[in-house]
Amino acid sequence: MMDNGIMMQYFEWYMKSEPALWTAVAKDAAKLSKAGVTSVWLPPAYKGANGAEDVGYSVYDLYDLGEFNQKGSVRTKYGTKKEYLDAIQALQKAGINVYADIVLNHKMGADEMEEVSAQEFNANNRYQMVSEGKTIGAWTKFNFPGRKGKYSDFTWNWTHFDGIDWDQERMTKAIYKFSGKEWNNEVDLENGNYDYLMGADIDFDNREVFDELVKWAVWYVDITGIDGMRLDAVKHIPASFYRDFLYTVRQQTGKELFTVGEYWNGDVKVLNDYMDAIKSEASLFDVPLHYNLYNASKAGGSYDLRTIFNGTLVQENPIKAVTFVDNHDTQPGQSLESFVEDWFKPMAYALILLRQDGYPCVFYGDYNGIPHDKIKGKKQLLNKLMKLRKTKAYGVQHDYLDHPNCIGWTREGDEEHKDSGLAVVISDGEGGTKRMYVGKHFAGTYFSDVMGNAKYNIKIDDEGCGEFYVNRGAVAVWVRKEPSSR
Repeated sequence: MMDNGIMMQYFEWYMKSEPALWTAVAKDAAKLSKAGVTSVWLPPAYKGANGAEDVGYSVYDLYDLGEFNQKGSVRTKYGTKKEYLDAIQALQKAGINVYADIVLNHKMGADEMEEVSAQEFNANNRYQMVSEGKTIGAWTKFNFPGRKGKYSDFTWNWTHFDGIDWDQERMTKAIYKFSGKEWNNEVDLENGNYDYLMGADIDFDNREVFDELVKWAVWYVDITGIDGMRLDAVKHIPASFYRDFLYTVRQQTGKELFTVGEYWNGDVKVLNDYMDAIKSEASLFDVPLHYNLYNASKAGGSYDLRTIFNGTLVQENPIKAVTFVDNHDTQPGQSLESFVEDWFKPMAYALILLRQDGYPCVFYGDYNGIPHDKIKGKKQLLNKLMKLRKTKAYGVQHDYLDHPNCIGWTREGDEEHKDSGLAVVISDGEGGTKRMYVGKHFAGTYFSDVMGNAKYNIKIDDEGCGEFYVNRGAVAVWVRKEPSSR
């Protein structure tokens, strides 16, 4: 019997380094499993340029998982290597798969500067050269003196990168492309060519780079035992790289390695084209759905809920869609800030957790809160919705996306999950009732709203339909519940 899956992103941007995250998630493993979590996406585990205070995306040394005294600390922000490996084992022992955050686009915090010939390019048009070639001071030499060649003696120099955004000679910030290099193709077309994002931009056309990254990934999978990967910033990396990288790593490790990429673009066609291009078994986060949820939350009741799934990955390619409400990039203060309004969060999570399509990802910041911005967690609410997904959200789905302010759907349930089946009604305006079909096998039974909208039970008629009520600006979830005898 297969239960519905739930991924949890177990971190947010501003969380403190103490208590150590690896220790905390290990302690929470059993509770998370009981709540219905089947996989956890953990933050980057390797040493960043800012040492123990680095969130993990300013990658310095991929081989340092909190083992070497580099960048001012042995541990990473989240703990030591031993604590990381212990956390993975604790999660897996609890029946939870572990997905590692893989950040390969760039490196930061170089150990030495090199003099490199480069041209400056327009930040808004990466094909427009601003100045002719000149010698700049580029931080591109990575020797990892604290690791002393353990695990890999590969060192990085300017030939392994396309460009950088800092000239140490002139103390000038600009986008520089190294002479003899070209921006990688097969990347997002924003700014003409969105190969360059930050730091020392890795040249994925370089064979030495490909071989070293594959070698590292095979080592990483072997030493950690991870079950899958979350790929960061794939819009900046050639599709052909991940096509070949994923194939090779899976071949060499013998592991399926569930993979989801972060391609931040609200156009579903771009997402589908990318998945076609990588020709590999991989999913993408449903960014278009996130923006639909965000826009609905900002509209204050004027959003047409009939269109909430229009132009989304979960609608067009449901098997490949990882649905989410928010994440560490969309939370307040971050570069992609688009945080779904608090009042709409219950509806948004019902839309990703209680439907048949998509692989939903719950955000740590929504679950446990974001103290930095005085945002309280919704653990009680989310535990309720997650339990409903685990126990009730099965069987044939019937959609009633037929009103601009009030939509709903039902699930008929299945034989494998006792008493499964439910009816969901969402309103971003006036409350009311919606007649929906839940299945003739429920005829004569009673349903109750577990979200507290209605204090009464309703009886399913002989046709298998019920009049399901929802309050204004709320979500109601009705499940079978026989009235107590008196």
